[in-house]
Amino acid sequence: MVLGGVYLGLNLVAALAFACDKSRAKRNSWRISESALLVLAFLGPFGAFLSMQVSRHKTRKPKFLLVPVFLFIHGAALLYFFLILRL
Repeated sequence: MVLGGVYLGLNLVAALAFACDKSRAKRNSWRISESALLVLAFLGPFGAFLSMQVSRHKTRKPKFLLVPVFLFIHGAALLYFFLILRL
């Protein structure tokens, strides 16, 4: 249960980071580094992907094509843990 809360929190942080970076890009302000965004996307791909699609941010950058890959990996792992291991 605690791990689920941590995972939800990581996805929320990733979503907020992408939204914040989009806002800062519009204002020509200090930005969040792409490497930090990618690390957050790896840790919380559901939030990162949702935020990318809603705000249309970083969707054309080739290295951010990794985000759907992270999403697939996390989705497959969650299915494995909940359906196969019945956690």
